[in-house]
Amino acid sequence: MELLKNKILNEGEVYEGNILKVDCFLNHQIDCVFLSEVGKEFHRLFKGMGVNKVLTIEASGIAIGAFVAQEFECPLVFAKKTKTKNIAGDVYTTPVESFTHGTTYDIMISKRFLGEGDKVLIVDDFLAVGNALRGLIKLVKDSGAELVGCGTVIEKGYQHGGDKLRDEGIKVESLAIVESMNHETGEIIFR
Repeated sequence: MELLKNKILNEGEVYEGNILKVDCFLNHQIDCVFLSEVGKEFHRLFKGMGVNKVLTIEASGIAIGAFVAQEFECPLVFAKKTKTKNIAGDVYTTPVESFTHGTTYDIMISKRFLGEGDKVLIVDDFLAVGNALRGLIKLVKDSGAELVGCGTVIEKGYQHGGDKLRDEGIKVESLAIVESMNHETGEIIFR
């Protein structure tokens, strides 16, 4: 998606440790006009596959998921990272190791919102090693729902999480795949 690549090049920042900071438009301050285009692109990539639920993980995936769900005219469900009093009844849960935060946490979804008959598209902001997507995929399988595929806005191709998921037969569509970054020069190379 050329629009995304241009936004990354013009507004993104590369930090030491292979960190691509795009919080000015994607996951802290949100460019809604841009995310509307992201939603349309994911709809184009997954239309005709019967998507009736979009699934993401809190917090950065929620805005993206909302725009995607709007295009599919279906609900957005997001996995919570902590159990709260307003999650009633049984939940599907699984541990996820966060590459970004260096911690492991349990994600959960109320069983009321995901189950047999659902055709689920998972979306998220970043794909690095794939831990978040794997956790969400496990919740989909545990629920008896069908996984249609996974869509990520930015994939760090050099960490091979997306390649491994694709090798397992999972449809993964990333709108931009970063092949390498240099924090000293700010250079970003796309696949």
